[in-house]
Amino acid sequence: MKKTLYIVRHAHAEDLGNVRMFKDFDRRLTSKGIMQSAKLGQYFKTQKISIDFYLSSPAVRAYETAKVILEQFGKDQSLIQTNENLYGGGPKSYLAGINSISSIVPSAAIFGHNPDITFFAEYLTRDDIQGSMKKATVIQLEFEGLEWNEISGNTGSLVNRIDVADLN
Repeated sequence: MKKTLYIVRHAHAEDLGNVRMFKDFDRRLTSKGIMQSAKLGQYFKTQKISIDFYLSSPAVRAYETAKVILEQFGKDQSLIQTNENLYGGGPKSYLAGINSISSIVPSAAIFGHNPDITFFAEYLTRDDIQGSMKKATVIQLEFEGLEWNEISGNTGSLVNRIDVADLN
């Protein structure tokens, strides 16, 4: 059975220098980031892309990106599962997160942060994913004949790179 993974870098967030009273973890999406997330969600909807499982870093900007995308489908944010290790835990934490997804799930999205999320995408494909993932970028990968718990380095195929700046 084929598994499809959407690796999503969070959208544009507040600049830490402008909000010194907050921790990096608490940075929220800006209005630009909300619009970027909504645009990605609309893209998924118009392309009839179905996502069955949502896993996010608990950091506010990553979670909000996932939430706004789900809103475009009319889905509730309660579908988003968070994993504390996706915030600063490195690419191994992303791998552990997807390896724990139930085998009955055909497609999943994981929301996180650079540089870990870019390294993770490159690790899964061993492909050049065309440089570092910009904010609000999605990498779509497919895994043929593997369950989520069998996915590791060089097992995925790069299907698409969706950069919100390229969407009309």
